[in-house]
Amino acid sequence: MEIFVSGGTGFIGSYLIQELLKTNNNITIFTRNQNFKSDNSNKNLRFEVCDIYNIENKFIKNNKIPDLLIHLAWGGLPNYKSNYHFEFELPNQYQFLSSFIKAGLKNLFVTGTCFEYGMREGLLSENLISIPSNPYGFAKDTLRKQLEFLQVDYPFNLTWGRLFYMFGENQSEKSIYSLLKKAISNKEKEFPMSGGEQIRDYLSIEEIASIIKNLSLKNANLGLVNICSGNPTSIRRLVESWITTNNWNIKLKLDVYPYPDYEPFAFWGDTTKLKSII
Repeated sequence: MEIFVSGGTGFIGSYLIQELLKTNNNITIFTRNQNFKSDNSNKNLRFEVCDIYNIENKFIKNNKIPDLLIHLAWGGLPNYKSNYHFEFELPNQYQFLSSFIKAGLKNLFVTGTCFEYGMREGLLSENLISIPSNPYGFAKDTLRKQLEFLQVDYPFNLTWGRLFYMFGENQSEKSIYSLLKKAISNKEKEFPMSGGEQIRDYLSIEEIASIIKNLSLKNANLGLVNICSGNPTSIRRLVESWITTNNWNIKLKLDVYPYPDYEPFAFWGDTTKLKSII
């Protein structure tokens, strides 16, 4: 099977590619870097220079339409409150995906976000109506709806994986996991953070990559699927577990930063549909 992956050199993508290579499918990673060089020797993996923000018809015509497109790419993060998401990302993302669909793509997986649920508290399930409250969540949710409308004229399978929270090696330097590891590396005695009482739903990046692989390879019209643990935990407890597990010598300095205003205080995902699929 031919699989194209956009965003394959990013945080999620780098882990997902390793999972996909275990399946013996042919994988093509899109990159915008004209000077990108890979020392990869795997015969089932290739890199294609492709600017998803400036997709040309000739690119589609010159490349075989894949059996599956896994779309991870999205710019402007982690600035969730920027209008950039719906002013720039949204129209360009739709143009990119619709070009493949209109050319015959039959199976598409796209990563969404739990921010599509808006400022709801508690357990979040896929049957809730989306009411995003920040530009990033709004843009993602709008893209999903656009693709669903497109299915009427161009039948294709769509799986929309709503990501909750993740952690792992090589994550964005602004993530709490990376900031904690940096503090450990610098031999700092204290780690400043918020009060840490907000409730979240976290999975390791390895688990997320495995879930995305399994959902994508179904090649089915699964619609919305939460990608999460279903286990609510406080940020403070989570950070303390990382410190304990790794035997790190550092103390938490709480209440240094305010709680973020672009997300609810306590929410986590419903995994009923996810478990029923995989």
